[in-house]
Formats: sequence, structure tokens, C-alpha cells
Amino acid sequence: MINKLVLAGVLAATAMSAQAETKKELVQKILAQQQPVIEGTANAIVQQPVIRMMQAAGQALQQMPADKRDAAAKRIDADAKKFVDEASPVLRERALKLAPTTFGAALEEKFSEAELKELLAWFESPVNKKYQQVAPELQNGFVQQLQTEAGNLLDAKLQALQKRVATTLGVPTQAGSAPAPAPAAAPKK
Repeated sequence: MINKLVLAGVLAATAMSAQAETKKELVQKILAQQQPVIEGTANAIVQQPVIRMMQAAGQALQQMPADKRDAAAKRIDADAKKFVDEASPVLRERALKLAPTTFGAALEEKFSEAELKELLAWFESPVNKKYQQVAPELQNGFVQQLQTEAGNLLDAKLQALQKRVATTLGVPTQAGSAPAPAPAAAPKK
């Protein structure tokens, strides 16, 4: 009797080990399918602060004398490009190393073997591959239309916001007119 229980336990453990190995293999295939997404996420993490910095630099450049502005802009662009070129591969490599222990572990935990097979089948399907090919075109068309409509909806509000910000900062508005002076503070008694 004990031998049958031990044998049943060993067989169950072996089956569970084989299933876990199969899930691990499926997760590895899914991660391979998702490598462009993982790398894209790493690139976005590198580029987002640079984009914000470049926007702020663009505003600061407007305050510089015109004769120094172009040289400074070129230097800033070169420095930003160098940063992205150096940081992107490092972060992409780190993301690919981290994905199995985070993304992969979550897939193993939250999906059954059958679900992982179905997910992998979707990623490898011709329909998904076609969707991935046309998605940028679909997104660009959507973004262009939304920007066109948003421009009509938001231009007046955005201009008003720009004027308020310029007034708060005490800088001239785009039209070149000086903002209204801030009211004088009441004298302390």
C-alpha cells in the first residue's frame, strides 16, 4: 500500500514537473514573441525624460540671443541623441533580462498551460501578424484625425492657458505684449 502511495506521489510530482516545464517553455516562446514590445518599452523609458527635457530646452532657447540659439540647439540635440544612443541598448538589455522573472513569472502564475498555448497561438497567428503590420497606419490615421478635431476643440483654451502661464511667469505673451503687472501687495500693518 505504501509503495502504491509513493509511486502515485512520484508520478504526480513528475506530471506536475513536466507541466511546469511545458509552461516555462510556452512562456519563453511568448516572451520571444513580445521581445519588440519589451524593447519598445525600454526605449520609451529612455526617451520620455529626454523629450520633456528637450521641450523645456526649446522654451529656454527662445530666451537666448538669436545668434547663439542655433549653436546651442545643435549642441543640445547632439547631447540628447548621444544619451539616447548610449542608454537605449543598456536598458533594452536589462529589460530582456528582467522580463522572464517579472512578466514571465506572472504569465506562469496567472495562466494555465491551455491558456498559454492559446495566447501563443494568437501571437503566432496570421491575423495578429497582419494586425501588427497595419497597426501603425491605423494609429497614425486615428491620431491625425484626433489632432485635427482636438485642435478645433482645444486651441482657444490652450491659448488662454499659455497667456495665464506667461502672466504668472511674468514673461511676454506670444504676441509680444507684456503681461499685465501683478497687483501690489497690501502694506503690512
